[in-house]
Amino acid sequence: MKKDVAEELGLKPGQSLELLQELHILTREGKINQDSRRKLKQVYHLYQFIEKLLLEIPAGEGHPTLADHGAGKSYLGFILYDLFFRQRGQGHIYGIETRAELVEKSRELARRLGFDRMSFLHLSAAEAADAAQLPEKIDIVTALHACDTATDDAIAFGLRKQAGYMVLVPCCQAEVASVLREHKALALSRTPLAELWRHPLHTRELGSQVTNVLRCLYLEAMGYQVTVTELVGWEHSMKNELILARRTGQRKRAAAERLRAILAEFGIPELESRRFKELGSDSN
Repeated sequence: MKKDVAEELGLKPGQSLELLQELHILTREGKINQDSRRKLKQVYHLYQFIEKLLLEIPAGEGHPTLADHGAGKSYLGFILYDLFFRQRGQGHIYGIETRAELVEKSRELARRLGFDRMSFLHLSAAEAADAAQLPEKIDIVTALHACDTATDDAIAFGLRKQAGYMVLVPCCQAEVASVLREHKALALSRTPLAELWRHPLHTRELGSQVTNVLRCLYLEAMGYQVTVTELVGWEHSMKNELILARRTGQRKRAAAERLRAILAEFGIPELESRRFKELGSDSN
């Protein structure tokens, strides 16, 4: 493909066209449709965030390591490997996925392209935390559009592996909304704030917002500095919230207290034992 055509498509220098064709982002004729262009823009934008983190990791044998949860077809993992890991000749990417057929396809593609420092594991996030195929510590944990509680599972994995960074794009948060819905009648009799989730549409939207707020507080309470921003413009995706967490090791007692206060205010304290059971009382 000519350089000017690659530039027109918005491809990065040195990027494998074969990979993009295998991922069905490019056609065999080197064309790209609008949907693929939108998907590629999302991955590129996320790559820019992750590349900065990768560059902060000290060089060393086997590093950097990155675990991608809910990897799916591993668009993110393959493009990260192609643009960063392959060109630097070091580090390892682990794609973690529960659908066996996608794991096998990713393994075959990695073999075919010679991406030998990629591993694809047919595991859940909970299983991956203790899996022998993964190192004791992971530098970066990613979860792109991991649905509902899969993002929480990725966070738990990151905490277990003492991840230096977590890069999360949550999707389809339903757990908090379901608990709000279950206790709605009691909440309406207790506080006028329950009007915020009286209607089903509001329950879903508020549940999503509260979920991510709780996740951010949890990460802060567990020793991470958290930044929340947009992934791409809303015209490209409604699943647009990007949570970046950087490990400092300094737990924040205030964040833990606020998390518990929010659970109490919304009448959902049972979520602490379900999702935030590692929350300690020894925060600063």
